Amino acid sequence: MPTSFLEIVELPDGRIELRRAEDEGSLVTLNFSEDAKAFLQGQHVEVAKAMLSVGVQMAGRLAEGEIEKGDGGPRVLH
Repeated sequence: MPTSFLEIVELPDGRIELRRAEDEGSLVTLNFSEDAKAFLQGQHVEVAKAMLSVGVQMAGRLAEGEIEKGDGGPRVLH
């Protein structure tokens, strides 16, 4: 993926998107349930920022070869 500025946007329907600043297309979309928003006491946007930040860092490390890609087999996600 070419280097570009990324932005995190909260949409009117409550979804949170990561997208390129110059593009309206979504790269990643997060959608918190009402239960999750209540549990997070309205701080779901801060949690989304942290999640997306770590994701972008991981993608960069994968692209630079710092992390080996999986073999395509099943993975357990915790």
